[in-house]
Amino acid sequence: MEEAHWFTTIIANPFAKGLAIGLFFCMLILVRGYLRRRELTQELNRLRTHLHTKLEIDSRENERRKQELEILKQEKDNLRITVQSLNQKPGRKEIRQYYVYQTALDMMFEKAPGFAPAWQITLKEAEALFEKSEKGVVPLLKRLMPTNPDKQIEQYEKLSRISLDDTMGK
Repeated sequence: MEEAHWFTTIIANPFAKGLAIGLFFCMLILVRGYLRRRELTQELNRLRTHLHTKLEIDSRENERRKQELEILKQEKDNLRITVQSLNQKPGRKEIRQYYVYQTALDMMFEKAPGFAPAWQITLKEAEALFEKSEKGVVPLLKRLMPTNPDKQIEQYEKLSRISLDDTMGK
């Protein structure tokens, strides 16, 4: 009985009651913290695996993009080389020069008001010259490659006289 008396004395003591209640709440908080820690550790592991998976996917995608970029660079270089070789083919420089002249003429038509009529007259004369060269009146090589401007003027005057003689004679 003394043992029971001793136990009841301790339980009846207000300090012991407070201590027992405090220890009970401490144990409750400790268990709850353990469970929460376990839950957070699982969440952390899940997030790590998710991050690892995402990094692997991103790494593969970056590698694929690098390979695609290299392929595109090679294609660009090949196309650049192809364009250069096509530009060096016979006749390409003349075609390019023609486009430059055509652009310059279009600009002159817009900028210089007196240029258009003079150009039209000169153009008609050049077309007539080409038609005569196609018919055999003027050798094509002489028309395309005059040696100097004086000879070109002389050839033009001869052609004018020949064309006048042709038109008057017929």
